[in-house]
Amino acid sequence: MITEVNGCSIYYEIFGEENTETIFFIHGAPGLGDCRSDIKAFSSLSKNFRLVFLDMRGSGRSADVPPYTHEQWTADIDELRKQVGVDKIHILGGSYGGFLALEYAIRYPDQVLSVMLRDTAANNNSSEDSINRALEANLKGLNEDNLVRLFQGKVRTNEELKDTFFKIQPLYTVEYDEEKTREKIDSIYYHYATHNYAFSENKKTYDISEDIKSIKVPVLITVGIHDWITPVESSDLLAKNIPDNTYIKFENSGHSPHIEENEKYLEHVREFLSSVTAKQQ
Repeated sequence: MITEVNGCSIYYEIFGEENTETIFFIHGAPGLGDCRSDIKAFSSLSKNFRLVFLDMRGSGRSADVPPYTHEQWTADIDELRKQVGVDKIHILGGSYGGFLALEYAIRYPDQVLSVMLRDTAANNNSSEDSINRALEANLKGLNEDNLVRLFQGKVRTNEELKDTFFKIQPLYTVEYDEEKTREKIDSIYYHYATHNYAFSENKKTYDISEDIKSIKVPVLITVGIHDWITPVESSDLLAKNIPDNTYIKFENSGHSPHIEENEKYLEHVREFLSSVTAKQQ
């Protein structure tokens, strides 16, 4: 479905019944990500929850309407919350989507029941280490100049974004399947201007390490121990600074434990949500 949100056409999908609690899913990788992988990973939760998946402005099938700021993106989430007619939501964000889930909880605390985080961070401190890990991996065809432009938000075309993103894919998962990865890369909606703004402007000043101490709702923190781009240390900091948290590490996953260890991941999500419900009673 398409709706107008704060002057931008936003693509979204809803699963489940209206009379159940609602979970919003926030994808990562601005300009590269969209809601399809979250739908694949989490749609079975619709038996017990109403699920709202969306492509953020400037990503996926949503329109390219700046600004691509955290303030605008979190405002878009809140406006869509109003449009679907719910007062309070659970919010699940992965990778960069975790940045936005955390900021939503900080900016709109009265609208949040719980926060679920997957392989994310409260600051941008790991970027330089991530570049070094990628270079040390000696990936086929990876050009250092292209990699640095990717991380600095200076990509010149959608074709360059696609090419560099494909070449770093072996870093993301424990078991790499080149054929499946190529299919995924070919299916992506590329928006290089969105990616550039997120990496050249937003990430440059992103640090909510102290702000997350104010989050009062329960928070689930998850991370794959082999994650190269938002490493375990980033989740350790989240667990240290967020007052009410449940922290789970996945031993056989990289950046996407919700896909790499899907059944186990869903089991932990269900247990967490059950505990949140119990605390409300």
